[in-house]
Amino acid sequence: MTRFAGALAALCLAAAATTAVVAAGPATAAPACSVGYRVNQWQTGYTAEITVTNGATALSSWTLTWHYTGNQAVTSAWNATVRQSGTAVTAESLPYNAALPAGGSVSFGVQGTSGGTTPDPTDFALNGVSCGDPAPPVTTTPTTPATTTTAPPPAGCATATICDDFEQQTGGAPGGRWTVGAANCQGTGTVAVDTTVAHSGTRSVQVAGQGGYCNHAFFGTSLTGAGPFFGRFWVRHTTPLPAGHVTFLAMRDSTDGRDLRAGGQNRALQWNRESDDATLPAQSPAGVAQSVPLPTGTWSCFEFELDGAAGHLRTWLGSAEVPGLVADGVPTADVDQQWLARAWHPSVTDLRLGWESYGADADTLWFDDVAVGATRIGC
Repeated sequence: MTRFAGALAALCLAAAATTAVVAAGPATAAPACSVGYRVNQWQTGYTAEITVTNGATALSSWTLTWHYTGNQAVTSAWNATVRQSGTAVTAESLPYNAALPAGGSVSFGVQGTSGGTTPDPTDFALNGVSCGDPAPPVTTTPTTPATTTTAPPPAGCATATICDDFEQQTGGAPGGRWTVGAANCQGTGTVAVDTTVAHSGTRSVQVAGQGGYCNHAFFGTSLTGAGPFFGRFWVRHTTPLPAGHVTFLAMRDSTDGRDLRAGGQNRALQWNRESDDATLPAQSPAGVAQSVPLPTGTWSCFEFELDGAAGHLRTWLGSAEVPGLVADGVPTADVDQQWLARAWHPSVTDLRLGWESYGADADTLWFDDVAVGATRIGC
């Protein structure tokens, strides 16, 4: 097996993250808001995950403003409409995350260029009220430009920490939180934003996965922790899962130093642990019978739950749990006895979608409505 995990971090998230929190105001008065600003920086650029926690007054829409005191320049964003004029930055809510209840939080992100000294911003204001002001913010209704296209949000996006239907993608390849790449084996496989095929809205990400050991093609984003957390995405593909081993989802497990992978083998869905090549289910006829194929020519909803502390893994396809894709700590013949042969407590660092074939098997796939959250998101 080839190591390709960590490619995204190597491409654009190479520096250690720092966190700045603004939560001003006297102890006797509730602050108007607080902001968590977590930045990942490399030599010429950065990404920042920004979490806004509202004060005592519910908002029907929100606008967050701040100033950069360094030379940061925003180039793209996700889960918000973000503009920059000089050092001033304005982030406006989208229709699906506009409502912000009292005490509620919302997260979005930006990517940009930088260089030299790039201090974190500290002058955040929510709907025109400084986050250092104890007065409750005043509800305003920001105007979304006519050029912004936003499809109805995928199910469960209100509670998901990652939620992307790719409607804000304007380039040929996915940007913003997403980075395209595969370590050491990026060959002729391609990743592109597709405006002709979509599960919702008008855009998805197409992966033209080629056969052969070094034609891997993935796009991914950072994801941290042992969970428990739930993932959900819609996938459409053209060629039935082959007899050989293939992967369309990979997550770097920092505990193992290798990937946790979902894909197929023996024409049915499977999980694979790269560190010891354990599979879920076992690749016996009885084990494979406990899994299911991935339908072609239609959109399928793939869900999973990962609980690293407990060492548990569950999987659903089309909202139905797949018995062969469950590791619950209790050995089940032909399912997870191989998986449970050693202690397993994963802590993942990223989420990557795409195609990896270990033989000559090729496939074209589309991904849409990707979400990750602390509770099951659903289809």
